Amino acid sequence: MTTHFHCPYLNAQVELTDERERHIAERHPDLLPEHRQRIADTLAAPDQIRRSARFASARLFTRWFESVRGGKYVVVVVVSEPAPSGRHWVITAYIARKVAKGEIEWKKD
Repeated sequence: MTTHFHCPYLNAQVELTDERERHIAERHPDLLPEHRQRIADTLAAPDQIRRSARFASARLFTRWFESVRGGKYVVVVVVSEPAPSGRHWVITAYIARKVAKGEIEWKKD
């Protein structure tokens, strides 16, 4: 089953497939399942969005949470397909001490 999260920045729904959720839970057990809501929160109201340095079609949505492991960033990596499909999906997500590298596309005031 695929979960959908609303993302105002993309003005679209972002998919999280079961396969990607398993990947995140296996590779980043500090994030899932405990902080699953933080993925939705980060997509709904990020602190900043960066273009991925590794993948041209990916954006890194980043948000700081005091409540995550004593204060950490949650980073959600979203891949976007061009029109006509216009599909957006989470490829991975993780907890970080500092903001990932990449060109800043948008930043909260």
